[in-house]
Amino acid sequence: MGNPQLLKYANTHEWVRIESTGELTVGITDHSQNLLGDVVFAQLPKVGEHFVAKEECMFLESVKSVSSIYMPLSGSIYAINTSIADDPELINQDSFGNGWLFKVAPNNISDVEILLSASDYESLLDS
Repeated sequence: MGNPQLLKYANTHEWVRIESTGELTVGITDHSQNLLGDVVFAQLPKVGEHFVAKEECMFLESVKSVSSIYMPLSGSIYAINTSIADDPELINQDSFGNGWLFKVAPNNISDVEILLSASDYESLLDS
């Protein structure tokens, strides 16, 4: 699966989608979920928690390992995907869609511009 061009990417393999409301939806890339293998548990952050960019904010457990997920930019969690708490394999099945992780109200929306484009992220994967 290719990386959608409209998303922004962190070098830690999270993606960010800017919603029309200005909030940000965050998930992990298809590459990341492939490396993890079958996700069996997601420890989601709590709504209202604030994280700074690159801070560990949650983790995913797979049949292979436990992997930290990092906040792509500073902000507060305003929604979590409760569907993945009950059905964590959604992350494997649809990492860019129904397998999203959480939504963030960013401290500064312009921080999105420091994230990678799809082509820059793909170059990172190729290196």
